[in-house]
Amino acid sequence: MRTLRMRDLPSKVGYQPSTIYGLIAQGKFPKPFKLTPGGRAAGWLETDIDNWITSALGDQS
Repeated sequence: MRTLRMRDLPSKVGYQPSTIYGLIAQGKFPKPFKLTPGGRAAGWLETDIDNWITSALGDQS
């Protein structure tokens, strides 16, 4: 199980961070989870992002 950080997402999903944050706010992108209790660092499970990509591609067809 791999954790992705925001710096990894643009190359994986093709969106810039500002677009990703907008999609999160709209409930259209998986929410990140905190990597440490009380910390600022956040990440996403790669499987969650892969599932989102698959779902987004399915919505286009």
